Amino acid sequence: MADGEAGTPGLKPAYLLAGTDRPKVDRALERLRRRFAPDAVERLAGAETRGDDAVAACNALGLFGGGGRLVVVDGVEGWTAADAKAVAAYLRSPAPETTLALVGGELKKDAPLAKAVAGAGEVLVWDAPRKGLQRWVAEQFELRRTTADPEACRALLELAGEDVYELAAEIDKLATWAGGERVTAEAVEQLVAARPEATSFALTDAWGARDAAGVLRAAESMLERSGDPRSKTIPRIVGMLVSHVARIRECQALEAQGVSARDAAERMKRSPYYVGKLYAQARNYSPEELRAATVRLARLDHALKGGSRLAPELELERALAEITSRR
Repeated sequence: MADGEAGTPGLKPAYLLAGTDRPKVDRALERLRRRFAPDAVERLAGAETRGDDAVAACNALGLFGGGGRLVVVDGVEGWTAADAKAVAAYLRSPAPETTLALVGGELKKDAPLAKAVAGAGEVLVWDAPRKGLQRWVAEQFELRRTTADPEACRALLELAGEDVYELAAEIDKLATWAGGERVTAEAVEQLVAARPEATSFALTDAWGARDAAGVLRAAESMLERSGDPRSKTIPRIVGMLVSHVARIRECQALEAQGVSARDAAERMKRSPYYVGKLYAQARNYSPEELRAATVRLARLDHALKGGSRLAPELELERALAEITSRR
């Protein structure tokens, strides 16, 4: 963090710490907080504090002086242009020995608040990748001076899901347990409890268990949490199921040939834990049922692309019920 003309020596008068990589945002905030005495830090909630309130807190604290003060406002991603304007006006003449830290979630680098801080302060945005999260997991292990096998990183994602806070907590636990040794997929499977809400796994696990009600609940949850229009999310769900059924059929065929789940995991380049689940699910369906599920999902794909006048949500529900229920 660079020096500035105003504020605490060695620090700029304001910082914007934001992004979806919340563990990294938290670490940056902790480094900043360590520059101040504990009783010199005031934390405010962005949902209850507006830009004018944050400015007032900075100016009030600035009246006392003596060693520097830090005002932290959490959750500023919901601030408006008016809040950004108040911050920009304040930073034209910031309070001496006072540092303002604005902390938020997903925020564009050209957002009004980022522009307001960039002139006199510093904008630091860290986003977790939307794709390639496995590489992010590996990097988190490296930050903790621990190496992890690619299969271990993949197994962690399969078990813990894609919430970066959950992942960071599990990585901390695994790195402490490893004590500098390499983390393997077997260690992950032994030490990490599977989250039923992990991305898509709630849906595929319910389907594999032939739990029709659970499948419908999981699908609806995915539609509600995706953040995208349902017209985009439903085809993604269908594509995911098509891939999952294909893997189940592959495992069923391998088991029929006498291939163990562990050997199949090596062939498929996936964690033994995950392939073990696939083997267990494959035993709940006959080969004929899996072929019928593949055909039914193809019909669903056609319906979603204009082959049906029914609502996409209804087409999805009907198909899920049909491929899950026992014949």
